[in-house]
Amino acid sequence: MNVGVIGCGNISGIYLQNCQKFKILNVIAVADLVVDRAKRAAAEYKIAKAYTSEDLLNDGAVDIVLNLTVPKAHAPVATAALENGKHVYNEKPLGITRDEGKGILEKAKAGTLRVAGAPDTFLGGSFQTAREIIDQGTIGKPVSATAFMVSHGWESWHPNPLFYYQPGGGPTLDMGPYYITALVSLLGPVSKVAAMCSKAFEERIVSSQPLKGHRIPVEVTTHDAALLEFVNGAIGTLIMSFDVWKSELPRIEIHGTEGSLSIPDPNGFGGTLRISRKGKEWEEVKITRPFTENWRGLGVADLAAAIAENREARASGELTYHVLDIMQTLQESSAKRQFRDVRSTVLRPHPLTLSEFEMRKT
Repeated sequence: MNVGVIGCGNISGIYLQNCQKFKILNVIAVADLVVDRAKRAAAEYKIAKAYTSEDLLNDGAVDIVLNLTVPKAHAPVATAALENGKHVYNEKPLGITRDEGKGILEKAKAGTLRVAGAPDTFLGGSFQTAREIIDQGTIGKPVSATAFMVSHGWESWHPNPLFYYQPGGGPTLDMGPYYITALVSLLGPVSKVAAMCSKAFEERIVSSQPLKGHRIPVEVTTHDAALLEFVNGAIGTLIMSFDVWKSELPRIEIHGTEGSLSIPDPNGFGGTLRISRKGKEWEEVKITRPFTENWRGLGVADLAAAIAENREARASGELTYHVLDIMQTLQESSAKRQFRDVRSTVLRPHPLTLSEFEMRKT
């Protein structure tokens, strides 16, 4: 299927590199608000067309729009792509509000089109191996989970960190999708949330180039702590923070009646997976599934395969919407100081089999 990429910023390089490795994908065009940036990407990755976004959306040869714009543009660009008869793969989050996400899914359904979205890291080798262990009952019935992403924000390294502190940003909308999607893929949907959210600083000072010294007003919460009740009865503890200077917290742990799993950073596809059986010492687990390097774009290939096979994409619009719904419910719980029901639900995505995708020879 022919792919057109809108947004040639920081994350686009790895997508452009990886998408061209899958035989099912053919990247034919790139676009950006800054057309020269699109032209540079086209030249670097040997892509035929460099467009404005409008021109790419009007290109009848494009089947799938890979939307790598900033979060506040995700919904407008996805909607425009669907209106032009194209399937969509969105970078995370699906939208910055529940209504935006719902609107995208409704537009896709009306046009008999498909939507999928990041993150696709839960399809990586470490997470699919963890899924197999849980499904086999090796750690027994899942009882609880923890997920922690704590740092001091991105203004020390990102070349343009402003949007991380504007509506649509913050640690939960930015990094939460990796952690919550991993948990939902392993344990199933979330039914209820209780949360408290705060911010430690009213402004941030950029220390990275080219905006060094620029002051950023903080318009979102930057320390979000939540309890998640899963439909299967497990209880999750989630902390997403840009207010922590240093920490030794683990990334993700799943605890069951027969043992525990220690799971690596869900912002990647691989990493060390460990198991403890009934309180014994941690032991490293052999990764039995493929895709352990940085395979961003794997979800785009799966979307194309899902369209061809008339099945649900694993990183489906419904999954990305449920994650967005959880994150919105988290904020509402904090604002109302009460438990809140998560209104959406989703089936756990099917595990990824060992050899689903044919690769191009390099």
